[in-house]
Amino acid sequence: MVWLIPLYGFSGMVLSLPWAAGWIKRNGPRPAAYLNLLVTLVAVAHGSWILQQVWQLGPQHLDFAWFRAADLNLRIGFDLSLTNLAALELVTGISLLAQVYALGYLDKEWSLARFYALVGFFEGALAGVVLSSSLFMSYFLLEMLTLSTYLLVGFWYAQPLVVTAARDAFLTKRVGDVLLLMGMVALSAWAGSMEFQDLYVWAAEADASGALSPLAGTLLGLGLIAGPMGKCAQFPMHLWLDEAMEGPNPASILRNSVVVTAGALVLLKVMPLLRFSPLATTVLLVVGTISAVAGALVAIAQVDIKRAFSYSTTSYLGLVFIAIALQQPAIALLLLFAHGLAKALLFMSVGSVIATTNCQDLTELGGLGQRMPATTTAYLVAGAGLVGLLPLGCFWCFGLMVDTFAREQPFFAAVCLFTNVLTAFNLTRVYRQVFLGPAKPKTKRAPEVNWLMALPMVSLTVLVALMPALMARLDPEPGLASFSLTTAIAVGASGLVGVTAGALVALNTFRSRSMIQPLRALQDLLAFDFYTERIYRVTIVAAVAGLARLTDWIDRTLVNGLVNGIGRFSLDSAEGLKLGVSGQLQAYLLTVMVAIVLLLTSLLWLHG
Repeated sequence: MVWLIPLYGFSGMVLSLPWAAGWIKRNGPRPAAYLNLLVTLVAVAHGSWILQQVWQLGPQHLDFAWFRAADLNLRIGFDLSLTNLAALELVTGISLLAQVYALGYLDKEWSLARFYALVGFFEGALAGVVLSSSLFMSYFLLEMLTLSTYLLVGFWYAQPLVVTAARDAFLTKRVGDVLLLMGMVALSAWAGSMEFQDLYVWAAEADASGALSPLAGTLLGLGLIAGPMGKCAQFPMHLWLDEAMEGPNPASILRNSVVVTAGALVLLKVMPLLRFSPLATTVLLVVGTISAVAGALVAIAQVDIKRAFSYSTTSYLGLVFIAIALQQPAIALLLLFAHGLAKALLFMSVGSVIATTNCQDLTELGGLGQRMPATTTAYLVAGAGLVGLLPLGCFWCFGLMVDTFAREQPFFAAVCLFTNVLTAFNLTRVYRQVFLGPAKPKTKRAPEVNWLMALPMVSLTVLVALMPALMARLDPEPGLASFSLTTAIAVGASGLVGVTAGALVALNTFRSRSMIQPLRALQDLLAFDFYTERIYRVTIVAAVAGLARLTDWIDRTLVNGLVNGIGRFSLDSAEGLKLGVSGQLQAYLLTVMVAIVLLLTSLLWLHG
């Protein structure tokens, strides 16, 4: 009955429709929220029960026939491994906490039922992606995620900026989806099956026999990694995650924690198919390095509190891409889980600040540490869980990455340490501006959040604090969580350097841009994401717009001109011919007879 788990989320969407569509108006939208919470709680319980069964019986595979035509056989399959089920519990658990949080965050939202319907759709697609054993089903569900992202980002559709953000997020992710579709269609023609296990067998046989040319293998590999790159907001398809921050914060909690995790899990599943393309692996390393370093650099220059941490998500998923490309899936999975929990908690604390102050601008915040103790504690625990400073989740992950990479790829070990420094700097900078210092006009009367927001935030705080114990219990290999003392000192020192720099740097909130011209230019370069959006606008967007204008001119001038010219010629010819019609029947018969004689004579001449 594991196939029911993705349906729980979709059933929550269906149950919310009567309130979302306005069919039931007497009791407000809250029953839709309660129904979604109930089905999500059932999904968590069902997933934990299956996790216990798989722990005892070992991995299981279930599939059901769906569609068969010629040599194409499509099946709905589920891989029940400890990794997939742990990811499923992460998805459903954080979704449950985010939905409880949303009851307090959106307590006065008139379209609350529509939000919960969209979250149910979101959760169902995520659960399906995690459990799917088929590339076709994974692609289908990733498309549903793209649609749900568009709808959730555009939730407050009355605001023009929100509409623009939803459109840009949808189109940016569509680029990766289309390239993934091309790779999937090619695989369906070559392998005849979309099941991952069948594709792995085919890939091994094709690699041994050299069935694919180097060009075909390279194009296939690039197509397969494009989809996860878009879902994980990796360079150059990273701008959507920043713009997606225009949506409600409960959706941002899911988007920055479990959505990117699902995209990385799809990349892990297609990695055995990249053996044909060393170039694809190199692209993963380059993209991961650029995303990790550039994302962390851009984050430290943001003054919007949500955007300061959305770029951090891009940075951490860049490290995951590096680990996957270097054939370290266990480290990648540990980093995904540790980052997902800590980032969800971080966005809960950020959402609490926004809900209380109705402000996202760091230059207008301050002095909240004493006024919001639960939120402050959540932020500190989440920050400690994200950086390699204290022995929480990501401290283990960074230690494992640095210890493993330093032996064969020291450059990427340095990338990890540098990313840790920048992340610690950014977290400390934001903490000083939001929670320390004198109170500002918007924070003088800021109370702690209501219990519906505080309960999931405190629960997740405890869970993040216990992350080392959880990782030790789920350790699939003896000694996986151990590394050398030198590595531990290096990781701890990098986090300490970042915290110290963030504590000492001067923060002038009234003059957020430096008066020193070189420093101001660097600040603008980072604040505007290396002017990536402007570069896109003058290159790709301008090229597409120019091509559209050219095709419009060809259609209007050449095609329409030719068609209209033929039409006018026909009308003019008809006008001329109608004047030569006599109306005498004998003349018509004579014409027909002459034509028949000429036709028969020509046929006899050709036959002879």
